[in-house]
Amino acid sequence: MSCTLERMTETLAVCRLAADADAPTWASGEFVCVTRTPDELSIVCPEGNIPEDTPAERGWSALRVAGQLDFSLVGVLAGLTATLAEARISVFVISTYDTDYLLVKEADFSAAEQALVRAGHTVKHAS
Repeated sequence: MSCTLERMTETLAVCRLAADADAPTWASGEFVCVTRTPDELSIVCPEGNIPEDTPAERGWSALRVAGQLDFSLVGVLAGLTATLAEARISVFVISTYDTDYLLVKEADFSAAEQALVRAGHTVKHAS
């Protein structure tokens, strides 16, 4: 199954806070994901929002799978992540009700895009 992916414009970061921490006010922006587990509070948001002293993995670019994905679809993420794994590109994935997002390090973005296009996918850039 080929997909159309849209590159998001903001540089993102992934950070980890204590499991009992309150969601900080800086966890805001056009793209934000806040996930609490018994072990951590994980936040993905624009890189510039995160205070310097907060543990974070910075420099991520996001690709959004275009359109709404039906819950009955099988293998969308598997196909995309397998392509990136074959190209030896690490990925951080976020799924929402509507679609999936693949985050790759900005330094790996060109190689990721080339691998995805070779596999038959389309990558669109924001204009």
